Amino acid sequence: MKREFSSDVAFTPAVKAAQRRLGSREKFSRMEQNGAWCTSVTEDLSSFIAARDSFYLATTNSEGHPYIQHRGGPKGFLRVMDSKTLAIADFKGNQQYLSVGNLSENNKAFIFLMDYAHQRRAKLWGHARFVEDDSELVARLTNPDYQGIPKRALLFSLEAWDINCPQHITPRFTEDEVAEAITRIQAPQQQRINELEAEIATLRAALANSSQFAKKPSL
Repeated sequence: MKREFSSDVAFTPAVKAAQRRLGSREKFSRMEQNGAWCTSVTEDLSSFIAARDSFYLATTNSEGHPYIQHRGGPKGFLRVMDSKTLAIADFKGNQQYLSVGNLSENNKAFIFLMDYAHQRRAKLWGHARFVEDDSELVARLTNPDYQGIPKRALLFSLEAWDINCPQHITPRFTEDEVAEAITRIQAPQQQRINELEAEIATLRAALANSSQFAKKPSL
């Protein structure tokens, strides 16, 4: 279906009717006229994705029931393949295959990425599909340090994305982020400790030399 604005992927006629009824349609109409949402991966979005170690994937079955699946891995496990495509290696998991089944009958999908530390979130609309017969692609997407065995690749074709307001995002920090913050705090303290220890050592040496000089018998 051809859309007038990229944000129409989310702002359906029913959503726009609700916006008019509740008083926000004018604001979003101005946004649409000013360019609406981005439709390809920008440098900012690519950097945002590369720093994430998890995301949420939403799919819907043929009966309209949604399903949200958490995906996690080392930073950068969600790869930007090109300006329109994201991908991950898919591992064995719990073998419920809800996303696999949902996408086989409805390929519309949604990715939600959270940066709790900096209170940012990115919303990505698009289509997704699993690829099970491309071992080279799967190998490219697999982190060699991860012990799991990849079964397939998941490709996400981007239609539109938006990074919206940080309101009500409670800052949370990963173990690595906490360790990095502690290191930043401790670094100047440790430097000052090292300086003081060196100064004490110098003073002790000077004191020892002066004591030895004082003990020498006069001729």
